Amino acid sequence: MRMRSLVPCVTAAMLACGCVTRVPQVLERKHVPESFMGQVANEAAPTWPAADWWQGFDSAELTKLIALAQVENRDLAIATARVAQARAQLLIERAPLFPQLRLQAKAQRSVTPSNDAKSNSYGLGGVASYELDVWGYQFSNQRAAGELLKSSRFLRQATALTVTSDVANAYFNLLALRERIALAKEDIAAVQGILDVIKLKVSAGASSRFDLEQEVAQIETLQSQLALLEQDEVRARVLLAVLVGTSAQVVEIEGHSLEFVRTPAVRPGIASDLLLRRPDVAQAEAALAAAHARLDAARAALLPQFALTGNGGYTSAAFQTLLRAPNFAWDAAANLVQTIFAGGAFIGEKRLAEATQEEFIANYQRAVLNAYGDVEIALGEIRSYGKAQEHLRRQADAAREAFRIAQLQYVQGTADLLVVLQTQLTLFAAKDELTQMTLSYLQANVHLYRSLGGGWQEEAQERTQLKLVDSALAP
Repeated sequence: MRMRSLVPCVTAAMLACGCVTRVPQVLERKHVPESFMGQVANEAAPTWPAADWWQGFDSAELTKLIALAQVENRDLAIATARVAQARAQLLIERAPLFPQLRLQAKAQRSVTPSNDAKSNSYGLGGVASYELDVWGYQFSNQRAAGELLKSSRFLRQATALTVTSDVANAYFNLLALRERIALAKEDIAAVQGILDVIKLKVSAGASSRFDLEQEVAQIETLQSQLALLEQDEVRARVLLAVLVGTSAQVVEIEGHSLEFVRTPAVRPGIASDLLLRRPDVAQAEAALAAAHARLDAARAALLPQFALTGNGGYTSAAFQTLLRAPNFAWDAAANLVQTIFAGGAFIGEKRLAEATQEEFIANYQRAVLNAYGDVEIALGEIRSYGKAQEHLRRQADAAREAFRIAQLQYVQGTADLLVVLQTQLTLFAAKDELTQMTLSYLQANVHLYRSLGGGWQEEAQERTQLKLVDSALAP
């Protein structure tokens, strides 16, 4: 009898598996390039990022901040909670695949008004029910919940990569602002030195007040720029503190310059492999698989539903005799239910699931295209910003020498103040632009590490776009 009772369950499981359809393979050759246009020229650079890629910038303070963000960042806490929610939802969706058992106990007293007769009844029994998942309705819902759990895990990985990149960018931005503030103060000090010389010349009658007022105006301009930079530095500290999950009063940043920050090299490998290294692409892939499972469930809901129920227990008028054998009774039933008319609700559910799947197909394809575009942009930034940085460095060196010569000539009386002011403005602008370009170059490297997936890789058993490489690149 036990073996016979297992037959319906096994049969149902086999039929359910047979009703599961494959997730549509939606990548085409046009979605996946054969190679990247902007390959990094440094062939000695490692292929694909390491999982701790930020260590390559050789900044102990940055490493400390990222470690703090991985524990305290609130976006990551939200993403972690959503993973727990998805895991709980999977338990809920899995429950209908198992028999449902309920225990019932009752005690009842009744009175007949006509003769004032009183009677008692007691009962103790159980109810078992099981819905045969012949068409895979419940199995598909469980499958959808499982894919959504994967999607939430991948989303957390994508969030972690974003947070890490944002912390690195915010830290470098703070250091750049502090460096620019130091440059501004240095420039103000240089202008103040010239102003002192002018004051002496004006008092001696060797120079006009016009030169004096020009230099005073120059100092005021630089002081206003310094005030704005200092406010930007405060904002940068606050934003960085928010990223690491604390207040600006708590976090202490000791760095003041980008001078000692390294720029680690990395380059992409085979273009098609990028799809297995981007958690946002994997998240979109899992979301598509979940939408397809919901479509399978919507199709199964149109078919007849089968259910088994069984009741058994004891009933007695006296509590003392409740559990005696003669008081035991049982019944069993099988039900077949087919909805004939529901106002189009089931058809609507199926059409909604089909449209949702189309949305997630487009969403997945967009994620793939964005991933490749992201890498190309990052590669282009590194190439262009690197060249610009070299030009600006040479410009700053030339401007520094020109300003030194102009200062000397002005003190000796062989150059007028206008020449000094012009060379000074050129030097300040060149140094400031060089600092900003250095920041852009560092952030371009962070962008490349992020666009290459930050060392993350999708496990083979979690893929649902099984031919995403072969089908995309097949001739």
